[in-house]
Amino acid sequence: MADEPAPSLTDDPLLAVYLERRANLVRFLAVRAGSLAVAEDLAQELYLRLAGRDRAEPVTNPAAMLYRMAFNLMLDRARGEARAAARDTAWRQVARTEVGGVEIADEPPADEAAASAQRLRQLIAAVADLPPQAGRAFRLHKLEGLSHAETARAMGLSVKAVEKHVSAALKALTAKLAPRSDA
Repeated sequence: MADEPAPSLTDDPLLAVYLERRANLVRFLAVRAGSLAVAEDLAQELYLRLAGRDRAEPVTNPAAMLYRMAFNLMLDRARGEARAAARDTAWRQVARTEVGGVEIADEPPADEAAASAQRLRQLIAAVADLPPQAGRAFRLHKLEGLSHAETARAMGLSVKAVEKHVSAALKALTAKLAPRSDA
């Protein structure tokens, strides 16, 4: 049994026509898609489809089939882009706020954002000032979301001790961060 040479890409009539007419295909697609870059992408996608297809089926008119496949790829891409645009438009309709016909941002005013950032910095500093055991219990339970039992296992303490540390931390933080009525 002798080794037979592997078939080359040009043994496929569709690939041969593709290679021969690639420049014309790109122009064909560019005119219809309105973009040379999109046409190049589509031509590459067409090549991948051709190279990966089942070659057992005979092709009676390779040029016609090639242009039909290219056109269908372009239509598929256009439909996908239209679906994406419709999805984005629908999302914007739901997610936006409009006042008097003018779209406004759903973000807090700058002064509120600055005040929130300042409160966050104060909280971070207050947590850092907690006693070590209370601070660790608070971080594990409240910030990392562990249960009291999981926190107790992680710290090597009883559940009751963790509850006391978390409670002490909350009291200390509340006292330190509570708004003052100095006015």
